[in-house]
Amino acid sequence: MENKFINRYNTFCKSLSNLAKSKTADSKTDFVLEGTVLNFSLTFDISWKVMKDILIKKMGILDFAVGSPRETLQQAFTNGIIDDDTWLQMLKSRNHLSHDYDGTFAAEKFQDIINIYYPLFEKFKNDVAKYYKQ
Repeated sequence: MENKFINRYNTFCKSLSNLAKSKTADSKTDFVLEGTVLNFSLTFDISWKVMKDILIKKMGILDFAVGSPRETLQQAFTNGIIDDDTWLQMLKSRNHLSHDYDGTFAAEKFQDIINIYYPLFEKFKNDVAKYYKQ
């Protein structure tokens, strides 16, 4: 089980590395926009699951709906894993992007993904690395 815990964190780091490529890419290119949205969604989904792993496996907190990203984010905030409520805005963006069929919202959110959300992912990665040291 511990291996799954570490693998999920490593997957998060790899996904974040893929998202970093969008920082220097041309957002007006369709495949860059689509790839950025895909990598953002994947990175977000893995990040809240990493938070859930820390809450359950490292902190022993079980009194929340473990299948709910919103509840996991709230517990992570309450327990000091994250310290910025922008994570809830990220959740809203991720949910909206999954229903953005013409790419309009994606084009609007590209700069937020790169300039606001990406740095939060980086901070999260650095802050929780202590849970993954062997």
